[in-house]
Amino acid sequence: QVQLVESGGGSVQSGGSLRLSCAASGYSTSRGCMGWFRQAPGKEREGVAWLGWDGRITYSDAVKGRFTISRDNARNTLYLQMNSLKPEDTAMYYCAADLGCRTWRDQYSGQGAQVTVSS
Repeated sequence: QVQLVESGGGSVQSGGSLRLSCAASGYSTSRGCMGWFRQAPGKEREGVAWLGWDGRITYSDAVKGRFTISRDNARNTLYLQMNSLKPEDTAMYYCAADLGCRTWRDQYSGQGAQVTVSS
């Protein structure tokens, strides 16, 4: 059974930083095929960062250059380092994984971590 548990959300001012963590069980971060999505109120869920099976990383244009996805296979944990945060980054952030290794597919996702950025 795949379980993903996010942590590290919070409230920061514009320009600040946060790091989200996603502890995985029933799924190995070493296989990749994991990423981060976000959903703001009244908007659709959107992909933020994706780590492919081959280690290739893809970012959305909205966060490119500011966010960094990484993993610690020893801890079986996925991270999202968010720098230079903007008010438009305010959303619920979800960790996701896909057993089929399809890019930007949230077959499994966690309960989410709220990120609020004030101006």
